[in-house]
Amino acid sequence: MSVFQERLGDVNRDELRLWYNGYNFLGDKVYNPFDILLYLKNKQFKNYWCETGNPTFLIDLIWKNNYNIPRIEKIKLTDLSYSSFDIDSITVENLLFQTGYLTIDTVKQIGGNNVYSLCYPNKEVKQSLTDGILTQLTKSITPKENNKIDLLTCLEEGNITELKEIFHAFFASIPHDWYRNNEIAGYEGYYASIFYCYFASIGMDVRPEDSTNQGQTDLVVIMDTKILVLEFKIIENSKPGSALTQLKEKKYYEKYLNTTRDLNVYLIGVEFSKKDRNITNFEWEKL
Repeated sequence: MSVFQERLGDVNRDELRLWYNGYNFLGDKVYNPFDILLYLKNKQFKNYWCETGNPTFLIDLIWKNNYNIPRIEKIKLTDLSYSSFDIDSITVENLLFQTGYLTIDTVKQIGGNNVYSLCYPNKEVKQSLTDGILTQLTKSITPKENNKIDLLTCLEEGNITELKEIFHAFFASIPHDWYRNNEIAGYEGYYASIFYCYFASIGMDVRPEDSTNQGQTDLVVIMDTKILVLEFKIIENSKPGSALTQLKEKKYYEKYLNTTRDLNVYLIGVEFSKKDRNITNFEWEKL
């Protein structure tokens, strides 16, 4: 960054790192030079990555494999998969790494093998991929963007009930043809993936499968003054109301209560029907 010292001036360096730094090739983390140049030109933090376009074949492969999208944050590769370029047997994990959506977080040697834990390099890339996935589902940008605006508004106002309407409208907008030859609507991971993508695409701190001393909650969204703890269920596989009940019985929320910040914690249980392919029950409580 010393090369651009004069141009950086009073730029918030922490914010700059959050947006554009993070690529790791087994050395020091590096910035995306393309994004830095555009930022220096426009002096505006924004998602420049999306302007280059998201590869549709990658997103198609994610859905074709019924991939649980929140688990992208927990991917691990070995030396063999890390270096594989065989197009006939390429995996979602390897492709995400090779296309720059993921980078190396840590390396650990286990039994003579290097195991690479991957992560998103920065906020920009995470937003770009999750937003591209949402667009691919509906084939239309306007309804998705309107939903994102509504989502930001209801989160800011603490209007949790409105979340149901926003997500219900999005699931309803997915064309029936998309489900043809695809049984993904029968899995909790599909619905969790949509919620995850929406929160991530608007820049929220989203933590999938967050561990507690009682197990893992499906999704946690952390904001300055609010925390959403979410659990998802398929209604055909469970009793109505079981999502919120599990959150309360397992006390997944306890790790967020004793903090130095004054936070409002919301427990949200969301239940879906694989027949209707939409939300059938939405319950929440504020602690």
